[in-house]
Amino acid sequence: MARTTRTPLGLTLLASSGAVVGALAVGIRVGLSRQAALARRRIGTPLGEAPPMADRIWRPGLGGEPVDLLMLGDSIAAGLGAQHRKETLGGRLAKALAGELDRPVRLQTGAVVGAESSDLAGQLAALPKDYRADVAVIIVGGNDVTHRVPIPVATGHLADAVRRLRRVGTAVVVGTCPDLGALRAVPQPLRSIGSRASQQLAAAQAERARSEGAEIVSLRRAVGPFFRIDPDGMFSLDRFHPSALGYRRTAEALLPVVRDAFRRAEAEAAASDNPALPAGPRSRRGPTATAA
Repeated sequence: MARTTRTPLGLTLLASSGAVVGALAVGIRVGLSRQAALARRRIGTPLGEAPPMADRIWRPGLGGEPVDLLMLGDSIAAGLGAQHRKETLGGRLAKALAGELDRPVRLQTGAVVGAESSDLAGQLAALPKDYRADVAVIIVGGNDVTHRVPIPVATGHLADAVRRLRRVGTAVVVGTCPDLGALRAVPQPLRSIGSRASQQLAAAQAERARSEGAEIVSLRRAVGPFFRIDPDGMFSLDRFHPSALGYRRTAEALLPVVRDAFRRAEAEAAASDNPALPAGPRSRRGPTATAA
């Protein structure tokens, strides 16, 4: 008589549990994909993909050599959602920084709408060959979350950009990934999942960027509560990007850190100058920010 092989009960239950978990994972993935599509339809593109052009010298009447401010990253750094150049994050930050330093500020925007962290290298490569910023602000991460880019991959690209900027003497301030849980246009549970994912990315960004010499501003902590409490005022028409008020709050959170980072870098540069050489104005043009 043929012998019947019996599968241990524990293995049977384990296999069944694995099948159930797998089915649930597929179901959740399909459900989230549908919710993401719904969110995209709700948000749409009422603002287009071209933010106001804010690159110029802000407050030139202050006199003196302009401070070079560079904005890198995604649509927030680019200013999508603002109606006028003075309302963009770069415009607000440049004007306020000029007042703090009592010097003009020359704004250069390399940020691109829709950018992920992997696009930072291209933004640096697109800068003029003789350009070197005095201080750079990087805001990126939201698109990494929505496109499910692994955290180590996203933070690796960010760390590389910070390293390249610091290598040529540019002070760097990183505004970490905003709280995607504030997006009311995104349905639940996708909104909660996005909130957790953005928080995890922001924490990893802070650690990696700080290790490369950047200063950190947690946008989730600094301005996230404003977006949750007053979404009508803080978000623009598309309910996704900041409004003029949203950018004002964000600039206010970044300003003291950007100011102090610039002053610290300037003091370090002055201290490293050869005292035997005659004093003179420090050149604002030097090695490109993409130097290896």
